[in-house]
Amino acid sequence: MSAAKPYIAHFDLDSFFVSVELLLHPELKGKPVIVGGSANRGVVSTCSYEARKFGVHSAMPMATAMKLCPQAILLKGTYQQYSHYSKMVTDIIASKVPLFQKASIDEFYCDLSGMERFFNISQYTQQLREFIMKETGLPISCGLSSAKFISKMATNEAKPNGFLEIKHGREKDFLWPMGIEKINGVGKQSEARLKAIGLHTIKDVAQTPVEVLEKKLGKWGRDLWLKSQGIGSAELDAQWIQKSMSHETTFHENQTDTDFLHTQLVRLTEKTAFDLRQDEKLTGCITVKIRYADFETTSKQETIGFTSLDDELIRKAKEIFDKFYQRGRAVRLIGIRFSQLMDTGMQMNLFNDQHTKLSLYKAVDDIKNRFGDKLVSKAAAQSLKKKKEN
Repeated sequence: MSAAKPYIAHFDLDSFFVSVELLLHPELKGKPVIVGGSANRGVVSTCSYEARKFGVHSAMPMATAMKLCPQAILLKGTYQQYSHYSKMVTDIIASKVPLFQKASIDEFYCDLSGMERFFNISQYTQQLREFIMKETGLPISCGLSSAKFISKMATNEAKPNGFLEIKHGREKDFLWPMGIEKINGVGKQSEARLKAIGLHTIKDVAQTPVEVLEKKLGKWGRDLWLKSQGIGSAELDAQWIQKSMSHETTFHENQTDTDFLHTQLVRLTEKTAFDLRQDEKLTGCITVKIRYADFETTSKQETIGFTSLDDELIRKAKEIFDKFYQRGRAVRLIGIRFSQLMDTGMQMNLFNDQHTKLSLYKAVDDIKNRFGDKLVSKAAAQSLKKKKEN
């Protein structure tokens, strides 16, 4: 019995941040809109197609973008709204496909393999895309093929707001005419390096002996050759929702002091946020756990805008704790858990305030890695220590 053919769909929300802003501010439709940091020191997160006509693109210094398109409308961005709409799309996809991977805040892979026994896969994928647009009001592009990298490339070709299927057996027809720069992961430097050795199209790579590519490019040469043959992974990392990070502590004596409990909550949140950053993850959900002296255990969770910043996580953890802790009741254990984890990618770095904070936290993380986490602690913990000493 032959193995089922892989069917991988790739969904990408078009100019996601701008699209959300246009939902919130429909009067900006048709105008050059840029979302990102400040005009002087920030970078472009994303921009409308009207702004792209002037040469503006993601990750460009904002000062350069404003020179190219001085009439552009600059928006700082509303990260909470982006998280909200990302979760809407995530929930829809989770309810419609058997297996999916959330690659970033606006990008998803779906494994539809085996569903061809019950549905026309192409039709089902297009209907899912249309359903997402209807429910959220957001434009979304989609590619469908036998491998993740081909589907992503198909999505890029389908933009803006389109669908492209690469049927089984037609991978080379799709890939070979393309310039080498179209392969995922080939940046400007890699492109120049490949062209310097005579590789201008994907077909050029395909027709070069793999041994030659390995000699010139190392392991990357083999990877490029395999992609040029239409061979790629169809395996998804579908554990993003299930994965979580947590820490908890059991007290030697039952505690009723709210200041003490807050301090322990801060310590646990800091510790878990440190783990989060070490793993290059963001969290979209916080759970606070309380076990009372009589062993009754309760927990409360809330979704948040994706983040890995101590101050935001601590503020939300305290807020959750204060909402459901029964004041005066003795506590035996307290815990914190982060779930709905997602790769950091560029999601936070493109916002000035979050980028600055993240850089500071990572600097502290480096100190902790070198000298131990006991060396660095929050003022709240220090003040409690002094209070006990006095």
